[in-house]
Amino acid sequence: MDVSAQHDASNSNVGEIMQAIAEHKGCGTTGGSGKASCGSSAGQGDLPTEIWEKVKNHPCYSEEAHHHYARMHVAVAPACNIQCNYCNRKYDCANESRPGVVSEKLTPEQAAKKVLAVASTIPQMTVLGIAGPGDPLANPEKTFKTFELISQTAPDIKLCLSTNGLALPDHIDAIAKFNVDHVTITINMVDPEIGAKIYPWIFYKHKRYTGYEAAKILTDRQLQGLEMLTERGILCKINSVMIPGINDQHLVEVNRAVKSRGAFLHNIMPLISAPEHGTVFGLNGQRGPSAQELKALQDSCEGEMNMMRHCRQCRADAVGLLGEDRSAEFTTEKIMAMEVKYDSETRKAYQEKVEEERVAKVAAKQEELAELAGASSDIKVLVAVATKGSGLINEHFGHAKEFQVYELSTAGAKFVGHRRVDLYCHGGYGEEDSLETIIRAINDCHAVFVAKIGGCPKADLIKAGIEPVDQFAHEYIEKSAIAWFRAYLDKVNSGEITHVERGDAAIRQGALISAA
Repeated sequence: MDVSAQHDASNSNVGEIMQAIAEHKGCGTTGGSGKASCGSSAGQGDLPTEIWEKVKNHPCYSEEAHHHYARMHVAVAPACNIQCNYCNRKYDCANESRPGVVSEKLTPEQAAKKVLAVASTIPQMTVLGIAGPGDPLANPEKTFKTFELISQTAPDIKLCLSTNGLALPDHIDAIAKFNVDHVTITINMVDPEIGAKIYPWIFYKHKRYTGYEAAKILTDRQLQGLEMLTERGILCKINSVMIPGINDQHLVEVNRAVKSRGAFLHNIMPLISAPEHGTVFGLNGQRGPSAQELKALQDSCEGEMNMMRHCRQCRADAVGLLGEDRSAEFTTEKIMAMEVKYDSETRKAYQEKVEEERVAKVAAKQEELAELAGASSDIKVLVAVATKGSGLINEHFGHAKEFQVYELSTAGAKFVGHRRVDLYCHGGYGEEDSLETIIRAINDCHAVFVAKIGGCPKADLIKAGIEPVDQFAHEYIEKSAIAWFRAYLDKVNSGEITHVERGDAAIRQGALISAA
């Protein structure tokens, strides 16, 4: 059976699938004000079976899956058809972690071999995405040739692309033909007046447009493409960059617009605007949001549909779990020298083991939630967690490159974001300057959960009002966090401690990635 026939067979009931989404607790193509349950944190019992199969091991479309499964991006699409004031594409760059940056560009053939090499080395890698460093649909031949090669050699890997949407309506048939059933569209506005402040120009039908006219064409094409994809049963995630003073309030309107057109998930990301990145916004002093501002906007939009909160704003050549980058292990020179043997059965067995671990994690969480049942309190607190993945508290404080942040309440533990940080330990020694930046990054948290922590950083965290918690080392995050929160409420209720609100926190601008 060829690729096109496979797609036709697998999507013969697209209408029924999309209707199931639309009817399921307000999520899907019909809009409405009900909160969508089909989003980032949904589990198997929350979704129609067909949708669950598409998202259960996709680390970007499922918050729960991102603890266990890896993705990779291949940089086969260098050209772009629009200019964004927050973007500066950089090639041959190994020390920045943000979209539009790659260490090396690949041909489709090189990309296909790299996918096989990575999938054979990292069996939890389930998703191949093309996200640039330009726009995949401004490079359609290279993009779809890559998808064709991967679908032939590794049919168990999910295919995704991320686009600005300008060329999207012209390529819906090709996207469907190659069974690309996850598409991310970056939509930062639905009002061209606002769009003109974000996009200096677009290149459309062999002509350059600027200002209001450019933004009007772009938003019309984005929304048209979104509608066309959802009509085909293709899951769509919307990325939006939060730019304070320009589109931050407007993104609530964007959220409503994309929900009404069938978007599955909305990802509102902070603007990365450090001057050294050389973007227009970076050079003109446009600030990014604080952690509190970002969370408040995400919370306000969550009344309409579920939000993706675990995005890492990945490089266009990222490899590994979200929050890690193993691309340096898979350079073109190393890949071309490899003898790659793709073993789909070993990958399947590994992933079955992962699923067993996920079931155990959920069971542990439910057990702890049962202990919390009946508790009544309006208190909500944030906690930070040092983790290497698998849903465990398994990272040393000094080795953490990021902290995952959970909001705790009597409803349980809810993942709400992550904070990049500079490594505290370098060669076995703690850096005080780094500790200050870590404290600023998690300053809104009441506690930080770690596998291990030294005496000096522990004392400084306590002084800053952040409790270091290491008694749950190597245990499940959510179960442990809920247990800690129960004890916290008991202390508040007994008068042992007084609950206080924490301050705001800083979002780290483009943390360095490992060069090793």
